[in-house]
Amino acid sequence: MIKLLVLDVDGTMTDGQIIYDQAGNETKSFNVKDGMAIAIWTKALGKKCAIITGRTSTIVDKRAKELNITYVYQGIKDKLKTVKEICQKENISLDEVAAMGDDLNDMTMLKAVGVSYAPKDAVKQIRQIVDTTTKKRGGRGAVRNMIEHILKRENSFEKFIELWS
Repeated sequence: MIKLLVLDVDGTMTDGQIIYDQAGNETKSFNVKDGMAIAIWTKALGKKCAIITGRTSTIVDKRAKELNITYVYQGIKDKLKTVKEICQKENISLDEVAAMGDDLNDMTMLKAVGVSYAPKDAVKQIRQIVDTTTKKRGGRGAVRNMIEHILKRENSFEKFIELWS
């Protein structure tokens, strides 16, 4: 059973674009359907979620807070080391972790976890090593696809749907 979701941000939770305005402020676009699935995972189902990203952005902190994401690590070079630290804190194994990433800096993490995912538009090398490539692109519903896939595998998808009945 998956107890922890680990998500990259740029290219996974977002479409990978980083936009700066003339004042140098960064903008990111998050998908509301991804957000709904993450919120249900964390709030309604009581499961844990982590963001581990190589970049640093205050926007990520804001989105994580909105979605009740337990762990937020930014500016991380060794994502697998961070996943292992979280597993130790949560007293879970890597087999109880599902992760999604889209680029080479996610590779070691994706190879080590119980179930690995990549958005449809992830780089080829990542799509080749993950367990599942979603039907949706990063920032366009890929995280929602991942969560629904996990819930179906664990026979919990009906509970997910019943929350809205």
